[in-house]
Amino acid sequence: MSRNKESTEKVDVIVCGHISVDIIPRFISTQPSNSHLLPGTLVEVGEAEYCTGGAVSNTGIALHQLGANVSLIGKVSDDFFGSLTLKLLGDIDSSLAEGITQVAGETSSYTIVLNPPGIDRIFLHCPGTNDTFSEHDIAWDQVSGSRHFHFGYPPLMKSMYADGGDQLSNILRTAKAKGMSISLDMAMPGKGTAAFSADWIGILTKCLPYVDVFMPSLEEMLMMINRDQYEKYFQLGGDLCEVVPEETIQELADELLQMGCGMVILKLGASGLYMRSSQKLLLHSTNQLALNIREEWKNRELWAPCFRTNVIGTTGAGDCTIAGFIQGLLLQLGPAATMTGAVAVGAFSVEHLGATGGIQPWETVQNRIHSGWERLPIGRPLKGWYWREQEGIWAGPADKQSTNNH
Repeated sequence: MSRNKESTEKVDVIVCGHISVDIIPRFISTQPSNSHLLPGTLVEVGEAEYCTGGAVSNTGIALHQLGANVSLIGKVSDDFFGSLTLKLLGDIDSSLAEGITQVAGETSSYTIVLNPPGIDRIFLHCPGTNDTFSEHDIAWDQVSGSRHFHFGYPPLMKSMYADGGDQLSNILRTAKAKGMSISLDMAMPGKGTAAFSADWIGILTKCLPYVDVFMPSLEEMLMMINRDQYEKYFQLGGDLCEVVPEETIQELADELLQMGCGMVILKLGASGLYMRSSQKLLLHSTNQLALNIREEWKNRELWAPCFRTNVIGTTGAGDCTIAGFIQGLLLQLGPAATMTGAVAVGAFSVEHLGATGGIQPWETVQNRIHSGWERLPIGRPLKGWYWREQEGIWAGPADKQSTNNH
């Protein structure tokens, strides 16, 4: 499925940012393994899955498999993991490796993903060349004419936060100036790292005015925007997305909108996907994609529940959910259909150990949605919300179209 030169010039989406190699051992036991992961303990596992990871790989490959024409931009070294990254991308489609910069003498990024049954994932991550990635690694002359620019995982890329977000904001501003609509994804930095203590309110205030669609997880945003609330809910144990009140989610989204982005999409794990958009959404973009969707997307508040599925692994599920959302935008679907498609692609992802191994073409995803695929309950009361049976989505109190349909 390699693209020829002519089709490469008509790229739909640029996916830029963090890329690595994921090493994912397959756990043999189906019993919760938290009591086994102790010092001095040997845990027998099955064969490991080797795949590219990070936002560039996960979101980019998922978009490719959904049917989008995508170009990937990232950075690796000339070492074993760097060469493996390029090979794994090339095995899927030779075009996917073309935009990845390979440099000499650095260390490529890799992640060991421990995904035992019954407990949350543990990541052993080497950021490598992601820390030295810069705006100079982007061949801007080759991406002109693309419809959408997505950047992922700046908290795992030192050069994107160490200067207070100047370089990241420059990248987003340049992409905007070239007529692309912009989406931005984040990542959770480890406690004790420089990224964890960075001034994320300042960085986001600087960057979000250039972002049309901001797509972080709830956990990431609480940690970055309201550290006290994050610590409070973290101490309660369990799934943070299930214990954070609905009002806190709404307040957080409103605060992010006030920082300047057009739309906030909060990933809530098994609780689904939350969307809040502003009145000014996408008005500052001259991109054809943005102009076609701006009116029906203004001032919306929606919550899409997940689909019921057999979960094998959750690594990269959020990235694949983002890919589904971007694909809906590219196809100029409405908010409800785009949100539903996003959580459906996320469900396809978790049915396999690796992030993108289960992603199917968009038509296959849609056929499964319309076959009566069961949705999971939200698991919390949504005061003042409306359930839209035909669309399979909740509409919130702030949604401008709620009263028109009920």
